[in-house]
Amino acid sequence: MKITGTGAPTMTPAIGAVAAPSDAAPAAAPVADSSPALQSEVLQPAARALAALPDFDAARVAELRDALAKGELPFDAGRLAGLIQRFHGSR
Repeated sequence: MKITGTGAPTMTPAIGAVAAPSDAAPAAAPVADSSPALQSEVLQPAARALAALPDFDAARVAELRDALAKGELPFDAGRLAGLIQRFHGSR
């Protein structure tokens, strides 16, 4: 899951807050960030490694989907709705 901002940031992003690359971008591409913290030669390899990680674990998603379909994993729609409501608050 990718999260993108719509406005100018009001705070300096955390070191781990590097956006994942699109599918078209090569994994070894340098991180295009003008933040001085990410321009460090020490942090560049870590930033590239983080950017190369997949957005989600497709194998784990397939495993959970199969378990749900077989009835091996309980699903509580009311609990899910409550968690979504708690996450989003009263917006």
